[in-house]
Amino acid sequence: MNPQANLIFIASLLLGTTITISSNHWIMAWTGLEINTLAILPLISKSHHPRAIEAATKYFLTQAAASALVLFSSMTNAWHTGQWDITQLTHPTSCLILTSAIAMKLGLVPFHFWFPEVLQGSPLTTGLILSTAMKLPPMTLLYMTSSSLNPTLLTILAILSAALGGWMGLNQTQIRKILAFSSISHLGWMAIILIYNPKLTLLNFYLYAVMTTTVFLTLNTTKVLKLSTLLTAWTKAPSLNTMLLLTLLSLAGLPPLTGFLPKWLIIQELTKQDMAPAATLISLLSLLSVFFYLRLAYCTTITLPPHTTNHMKQWRTNKPTSTAIAILTTVSVMLLPASPMILTIV
Repeated sequence: MNPQANLIFIASLLLGTTITISSNHWIMAWTGLEINTLAILPLISKSHHPRAIEAATKYFLTQAAASALVLFSSMTNAWHTGQWDITQLTHPTSCLILTSAIAMKLGLVPFHFWFPEVLQGSPLTTGLILSTAMKLPPMTLLYMTSSSLNPTLLTILAILSAALGGWMGLNQTQIRKILAFSSISHLGWMAIILIYNPKLTLLNFYLYAVMTTTVFLTLNTTKVLKLSTLLTAWTKAPSLNTMLLLTLLSLAGLPPLTGFLPKWLIIQELTKQDMAPAATLISLLSLLSVFFYLRLAYCTTITLPPHTTNHMKQWRTNKPTSTAIAILTTVSVMLLPASPMILTIV
């Protein structure tokens, strides 16, 4: 793609995200979401492959439907209350429609069907933007309206997302699809705590974004898209693959890595809110996603020869690992163990 065009699309993404995050009025928030949707479409379809065009079409249709619902929800609320302010969403029907719209924007179950397909049809860098930056504006809207939303509905959506995200990721061989189902599963954890402690939702999102960025950038460096090529990628950059193993285990939420921190805090908060059954259920459902992370981790470094893959071994690369990957990997792995030391210093 032309570098100037690329720059315009990235700048539009930043603009759309900034508009939505900083707005108080529903129409401005909607405008930001629309700018985001239109800016990401050329990045999804830039390879001109039929699968990429299909992914862009699916993405456009679902996001257009979700944006229409956001507009409908805000207009219904304005009709009944005379308020266009985002934080003044008080009408029950509007809250219900908005929850559905944001669930569709994020890819929460039962509106998740588009997300794995779109991620599979996109390049790794665009997949990274879809999994992290594109989820920030809808998360911000959820954060701002969290006091008005229906707790029962969100808990049901969260538990279904954790269940289906883990269950449907088990049988996948394409890494982008596995990461898509991983994203759906993580969104379940964010949604369940939103009503009770919105700041924890944001913390979970930020840490998820850091860990997912590390995984995508590492896969982009080693040019790996499926499990069969991941089996032989360890010869290309052994140290990078070792760090990928730790990042995947962190994404699975295993202690003492960074990914365990949000889950620990969420379970603690749910128990305080007398929601121990929900906490137990979502913890057990997260074991499903732990399984496919362990499968990925096994393929990353533990599969040493002799093994039965027919792929040729790759030459070891002499390219140094980028600073961004080094910093992100350190944060993805070491944040929880280092946090007591940081708190002591502060």
